[in-house]
Amino acid sequence: MHREDFTMLENDIVYFDNGATTLKPKCVIDSMVKYYSEYTSNIHRGDYDAAIKTNKLYDDTRNVVSRFINSDSDEVIFTSGTTMSINMVVFGYMEKVLNEGDEVLLTKSEHASNVLPWIKLSEKKGIVIKYMELDNNYALTVESVRKNITDKTKVISIAHVTNVIGDVRDIESIGKICKENDIYFCVDGAQSVPHMKVDFKNSNIDFLSFSGHKMCGPTGVGCLIVKKKYLNSMEPLCYGGGMNNFFEGDNSYELKKGVTKFEAGTPPIAEVIGLREAILYLEKIGIENIHKHEVELKKYLVSKLKNISNIKLYNETSNSGILAFNIDGVFAQDSSIYLNNYNIYVRAGNHCTKMLKDEIGIKNTVRVSMYLYNNKNDIDRLVEVLEKSDDIFKIVI
Repeated sequence: MHREDFTMLENDIVYFDNGATTLKPKCVIDSMVKYYSEYTSNIHRGDYDAAIKTNKLYDDTRNVVSRFINSDSDEVIFTSGTTMSINMVVFGYMEKVLNEGDEVLLTKSEHASNVLPWIKLSEKKGIVIKYMELDNNYALTVESVRKNITDKTKVISIAHVTNVIGDVRDIESIGKICKENDIYFCVDGAQSVPHMKVDFKNSNIDFLSFSGHKMCGPTGVGCLIVKKKYLNSMEPLCYGGGMNNFFEGDNSYELKKGVTKFEAGTPPIAEVIGLREAILYLEKIGIENIHKHEVELKKYLVSKLKNISNIKLYNETSNSGILAFNIDGVFAQDSSIYLNNYNIYVRAGNHCTKMLKDEIGIKNTVRVSMYLYNNKNDIDRLVEVLEKSDDIFKIVI
């Protein structure tokens, strides 16, 4: 779909590293260039025409984001991305409300960004981290969630879609469980918001994080969506201009209310404008169409790879566009180097999920992650190269 919008594809490449970052359509690039070349200005500081235009586009992006994930616009905080967003949740809010012995439920298939902040908080506050069991397909079930909840459980923090296994968690059911048990529900949406419909309100999510660069937008910008009732008691991690009402010589000060309290200094203005354009682009295509397309491609890829005897698949049943595999007897990075020789771009390694080895029994895999501009011809090219991988070391060495 829409391959003509992505200039990088003119280089005869197969791009299968969308879980790491996506390609950018011309409209996103053009929107940022236009800001830099036609109306560069800071936000909320100037009264001239360029500044007024910049203010309008920047502020309207909150409306675009909130419509896309069904939140209120005054629940949208612009951040540098998912990692910063989760750190803001952990150290700006949870550090205040959690106490020694309180339990936080995670899984061993979470990204480092949704594990390390909690580990650090456990060092500082004595909270207890529990890892919920995965099923035989390395997926998190609602039953596993229920099983692990105790009267000490205060937080469930999980990815909606994991970045290696690609299992799609039932966040509506889990959100309902959290509401019933007075548990904070934190969702890492980095691998879901760009690919499928995410409903902040109806899933009873308290904190939702995602990144622009994984959804056709620029790097350096993302969002943290915070349920309104937590905003006033949540502390910013960064202080400076734009987030205060006043500060005086007697050291008194007052911070702004709401989301702007968390956006000190000059924000990534061009990137926010680019994110706005990316979301409008995805809305035109239809997020449901994107998900359907990816799932169909995943099934097609699995059907092809199962016919190659030396390929081991790790997550053929997950309902996303992510597939992890290895070539028997070949280190994952060597496989990636081999595929690169044919202009096929994949990810190889532990994918920032260093505990996943405890579940799948291996540290490193090759990951194919698909997006709206991939097609069956891309898959056929990959399969053709993998079918002749007996010669891999002639190329790699």
